[in-house]
Amino acid sequence: MASEIELIYKTKVKASERPHITSSKATYKLALKSWNPDKIEFLEQFKILLLNKANRVLGIYEMSTGGITATTVDLRLLFTAALKAKATALIMLHNHPSGKVFPSTADKLITRKVKEAGTILDIEVVDLLIITPEGYYSLADNGNM
Repeated sequence: MASEIELIYKTKVKASERPHITSSKATYKLALKSWNPDKIEFLEQFKILLLNKANRVLGIYEMSTGGITATTVDLRLLFTAALKAKATALIMLHNHPSGKVFPSTADKLITRKVKEAGTILDIEVVDLLIITPEGYYSLADNGNM
């Protein structure tokens, strides 16, 4: 006997009421609302913003919580969430407790890996936003996507 596998995505938000992402600034404002203010300057976290074809937000998935200087991103879990939500695009969100918004070598590496996997699955990786309470850095805005 084999185990049954069930893929479920449940939403409580009407399609017309979902936030519409039009810029990195809009993404940043939404990201800040989803972050625990007690953790943003304490622990690194990595989340993904899942989007439909109209750039409406399907949901935000918290991928991982790490330590002061790092967190882990498992591509299999990232794309499981994207596939379950039937996302056609995603934006990666990541905080730097240090307050520095510039991407690290590890940030650039994971961005490249996620983009490559997204290409195979036909899920567009739109951006990686590095956020702090005082500002953000968008890889897309800075020509690094």
